[in-house]
Amino acid sequence: MFRLGRSMLSNLNIRSIQEMVARSSHLKHSPDFHDKYGNAVLASGTSFCIVSWFVYITQIGVEWNLSPVGRVTPKTWKHH
Repeated sequence: MFRLGRSMLSNLNIRSIQEMVARSSHLKHSPDFHDKYGNAVLASGTSFCIVSWFVYITQIGVEWNLSPVGRVTPKTWKHH
């Protein structure tokens, strides 16, 4: 296993990897869609979800965790 790992590392050219990283770090980064609009898209999606849940909880009339005690009455027993 050690020989395999050593042979794989010797096949990689470490210097060329370091040069590529150095070259890419010196290049000027042009802003793409995510750089321009990423935070706005994230904020609008978050606000949409919050508003949607607020409307769902307040306007649809969902009853949350109410006890059925006093509201449920047993049916009369029918003998056949």
